[in-house]
Amino acid sequence: MVPLAQRMQLVSESITLAVSAKANAMKKAGIDVVGFGAGEPDFDTPTFIKDAAKAALDKGQTKYTPTPCFPELRAAIAEKFNKENGLPYKPDQITTGAGGKHCLYMAFMAVLDPGDEVIIPSPYWVSYPEQVKLAGGSVKIVRGEEANGFKITPAQLERAIGPRTKVFVINSPSNPAGHAYTPEELKALADVLAKHPQIVVFSDEIYEKLLYGGLKFVSFATLHPSLLDRTLTFNCHSKSFAMTGWRVGYIGGPKPVIDAINKLQSQMSSHITSFTQVPAATALTDPRGAQSVEHMRQEFEQRGRHMWERLSALPKVTCVRPQGAFYCFPNVSAYFGKTVGGVTITDAVSFAAALLEQAHVAVVPGNDSGFETHVRLSFATSMQQIDKGLDRIGEFLKKLG
Repeated sequence: MVPLAQRMQLVSESITLAVSAKANAMKKAGIDVVGFGAGEPDFDTPTFIKDAAKAALDKGQTKYTPTPCFPELRAAIAEKFNKENGLPYKPDQITTGAGGKHCLYMAFMAVLDPGDEVIIPSPYWVSYPEQVKLAGGSVKIVRGEEANGFKITPAQLERAIGPRTKVFVINSPSNPAGHAYTPEELKALADVLAKHPQIVVFSDEIYEKLLYGGLKFVSFATLHPSLLDRTLTFNCHSKSFAMTGWRVGYIGGPKPVIDAINKLQSQMSSHITSFTQVPAATALTDPRGAQSVEHMRQEFEQRGRHMWERLSALPKVTCVRPQGAFYCFPNVSAYFGKTVGGVTITDAVSFAAALLEQAHVAVVPGNDSGFETHVRLSFATSMQQIDKGLDRIGEFLKKLG
């Protein structure tokens, strides 16, 4: 028997895995399951990006590259940050990783010492707390209430800051709730952090292109003069360009932190996959990139509005209207205590399990995101599938009464 490292006891297993495994098994058995779990666009990667990858392969770009990537990609990312986000990063202030998740993990490892505290608003993306724990940090959750659109207030943030606070994580637009802060709301949070110069900000901006209702995006590091030198800005190609499987993420930030992350990466993966690097730069610099993103954004906005309207019409269900990303996060707690198929529903996990078993609809329980009263539905699927799934959910809720 191989003894495992104690750190593995710090990491929680995802409680959604059982539901996902059951959904996949049902599909393989020929059962028509409507899946609302996908955290990725259902669009294909734009053709011009795939063509650039094919050309890279034909040119033999399959060898090692510099850490973290070709200079051309770092330059393209720096130019994107400068032009689109108002962030004056230079190429040597840019690093890349195997997706946004890898970038975040390396950053936590580079910044946190044992006992350092990280403030994370909830609902949160499931990997934030686990990565903090692996890096030796401790997590302080600040709850964003549904009544306030899941957004925390400046007063909440101020109360949460303590002598061991090292990092504040902000994700807007957000997974899992699809909520987004207005520029004014973000500025109010930035003003609080400006009074605490010891705090590093991790701004996860991977859904920046997917905003709805005319809401304007603003990068957190631009909101106060003191923040640029202590903010890491995270982004990736997964959501904007439908490139989830390509695993291309990137960070802009202060050069000493970027250098430290590059040192880590030099001993881990060396660099991201060689033949994805030129296509990744092409996605950022070719005008067709913006066109494809806007087409996708418009389609998601239409789907999100439709899903939200249908969810809000369900009896005893409340749902905050999504302002970004591609998720709805309805509150289903009114049905807790009900029994269906011999199973009593006690939280989002048991609700999701019963919904899958009885109605063949797969959703993600909110327990892993700090909300056991909610489930996440992705509208990164066709309008036909959205209607089919919501019809089934409606019938399921009737059984619960």
